[in-house]
Amino acid sequence: MTTLDLTGAVVVGGLFAIGFHLLLQRSLMRLLFGFLVLGHSTNLLVLLAAGPPGEPPVTGEGHGTEEFADPLPQAMALTAIVITFGITILLLALVYRGWRLQGHDEVRDDVEDRRVGEQ
Repeated sequence: MTTLDLTGAVVVGGLFAIGFHLLLQRSLMRLLFGFLVLGHSTNLLVLLAAGPPGEPPVTGEGHGTEEFADPLPQAMALTAIVITFGITILLLALVYRGWRLQGHDEVRDDVEDRRVGEQ
């Protein structure tokens, strides 16, 4: 394991920890930022798991297939970016609607959930 691999693992682990911490907050904006951080950390994890970069897959003589970069992780990361963008827009609209209706973005306690939790 090289220093770059260890650094990447620590960064991805830290981003996942920050994202999950933000998801557990009561503020809807922090929940949105937590989702964004989790999306970016997942993309970084996919790209780090793909291995070291290689040569672009060109056609020609003298190139072995073991030197080529695998395009699948990049395609998966791009797809995940598009999905994360769409869900982020939906969450942003829900946060804005909640803020306009209630005047704040804090999630209130549910009395029924608290009653069931005490039993």
